[in-house]
This record gives sequence, C-alpha cells and structure tokens, in this order.
Amino acid sequence: MTTIAEGVNDVNAAAATRLPAEVVAVFASDQAALADRGIPVGAVAVGDTLAPFALPDATGQTRTLDELTANGPAVIVFYRGGWCPYCNLTLRTYQRDLLPELRAHSARLVAISPETPDASLSTQEKAELTYTVLSDTGARLASALGITFDPSEKGLAAQRTLGVDIRTTRADEGTVLPMPTALIVDPDHIVRFVDIHPDYTSRTEVNDILAALHRLRSS
Repeated sequence: MTTIAEGVNDVNAAAATRLPAEVVAVFASDQAALADRGIPVGAVAVGDTLAPFALPDATGQTRTLDELTANGPAVIVFYRGGWCPYCNLTLRTYQRDLLPELRAHSARLVAISPETPDASLSTQEKAELTYTVLSDTGARLASALGITFDPSEKGLAAQRTLGVDIRTTRADEGTVLPMPTALIVDPDHIVRFVDIHPDYTSRTEVNDILAALHRLRSS
C-alpha cells in the first residue's frame, strides 16, 4: 500500500520542477508558518461531543450527523477543496485503500470542504469517489470545531498566478479554510479519534484510521 506521505513527496517533487521558484517559495513559507503555529487552542479533541449538523451533499441532499452515525461510527475528513492536489491525493487514497475496509467496522466515510455542492460533485466525479462529500458553507462547521485558518495574502496571490482562485468555488466567496483533519465519531456523537494537520501537505494515513477503528471496536 502506497502511503499518502509517499504520494505527497511525489506531488512536491513535481511542483518543484513545474512551478515558478517564487511560487514554490511562498507555498513553503506558508507551510512552515502554519506548522509553527500548530493546532489551534480549543480545537476539537477526543472525548468531545459533536453538536448536530446538517450539510448538503454533492447532489444538494441534506445529510445529518444522526444519519452519518446511524449504523456505526463515522470517519469525517475535512479537506480544503478540489483545487488542492494534496486533497485529491488523499481523497483518492481513501477511496482505494480505506473505504473497502470500513464495512468490517460498520463505519461510514464522509469528506467535507467549504466548496459548493456543484464543486463537490465535480471533485467526486473526477476522483471517482463513491463515499459522501459534503459542503460546509463558509467553513462554519470547521470553524465551530476550531480547525480553520486564514491563508496568507501572498499564498492566495501565488495561487491566482497559477489560475486558482479559491473563492470561485464557494458560495460565501471566502478564503477561510479547514486544516486537514480526520475525526472518528461514534453513534453517540462522541469524538473517538482526532488527527489535525496544521501543515496542509500532511494527512492522516489509512492505517492510522483503521487502527483507531479497531481500538474503538475492541473497547
């Protein structure tokens, strides 16, 4: 099984040869600054109880936390958007390596971003995802969980030079983003596993999620 970290190394290597050096330098500076700031104080933690939520999926149908946890735990993954190569790598890896293992744990996988349902549908179709993808308008749910950050102006400007304006796929036209985060929430809405990544190039590995599900099932 190829790890996400190995895939990230490949993405970074390709970016270093394909992107302008000044853009690579801005992105590297942003990543370092986010890593230095670390996980926000008050961010969601193991043992917290998630408040009920209802979000639209890629077809516009409302999905609730009650529904997601009706038959077992939910693996909830926050990602930045379909424009993010690290997100797409991670979502595809979860489709290939994580999703087939979830039935044994009666678990459901859901991915959440601040993008519109239309943008989520595009991401779902391009990555051939068969699990639920939800839209968190204005990153309100992610903000309530304390896992958001404000991209730097230099970083946003660097993205625009590459033809990426993250505001265009959002209903709120905002720029607040969730830190890549994986949660496991049980049917009582209690958080049993949390993995928050301030550096957006780093992601939760499949084996870490499966190990947490195994511990939950054994407890």
